[in-house]
Amino acid sequence: MKFVVLTIFPEMFGPFWDHGIIRRAIEQEKIFASTLNIRDFAEDRHQVTDDRPYGGGSGMVMKPEPLAAAIRAAEQDAPSAKKILLTPQGRVFNQKIAHKLASYEELVFVCGRYEGVDERIDHDLIDDEISIGDYVLTGGELAAMVIIDAVTRQIPGTLGGEDAAAKDSFANGLLEHAHYTRPQVFEGKAVPDILLSGHHEEIENWRLESALMRTLMKRADLLRNKDLNEKEIEMLKKWSRNIQDILNFHHKAHKE
Repeated sequence: MKFVVLTIFPEMFGPFWDHGIIRRAIEQEKIFASTLNIRDFAEDRHQVTDDRPYGGGSGMVMKPEPLAAAIRAAEQDAPSAKKILLTPQGRVFNQKIAHKLASYEELVFVCGRYEGVDERIDHDLIDDEISIGDYVLTGGELAAMVIIDAVTRQIPGTLGGEDAAAKDSFANGLLEHAHYTRPQVFEGKAVPDILLSGHHEEIENWRLESALMRTLMKRADLLRNKDLNEKEIEMLKKWSRNIQDILNFHHKAHKE
């Protein structure tokens, strides 16, 4: 997988390439990552990449000439790349999109700045627009890093275990199950006995139930949109019966 990032601040990406999973993926040649400085494609000696918007208004807009030249240079390096503009107006990024992007061999990220980019760039040279949430950042660099990190995790071998990404939160429509490590007891709270039992099937059932519970408590909206399997449905039905029994008991107690 090849990532090319177009930005006016390429120095922001050095530390990103040099740490954690991204660094290991680069060392193992699972990914190839580089930046292009949009300023290098400006036509004037001051390397200006922005100008005032036509029609007036506050802020500045990224000029089309340097952006177009930078995108076309990136196409020379990554001819089959999907070209993505990072913008608050794009479709909101999620795990499903990360998985889809990981199927491409090359991705080019265009990091907007100021009030945005000239509309003619968006129409002619961009394949997709992505946002990482309904809020506004100073530029697209942080959004590019977020997406690159999420996509890299989808590439086999980058996480150490072949099924590691499949167990991440959102990968199967659920939040991930609760995790515990040493010590066995911390401030009076013990690790659940089942995780110490060595019974792998029972541990997997516990993890599924934990994932369902955490999803129900924290992101119930995910359950409404998930295609539940038979085991998940039975667990939810069991909880429903237990909750109804509790409610019936208290209703009866209040009447007495």
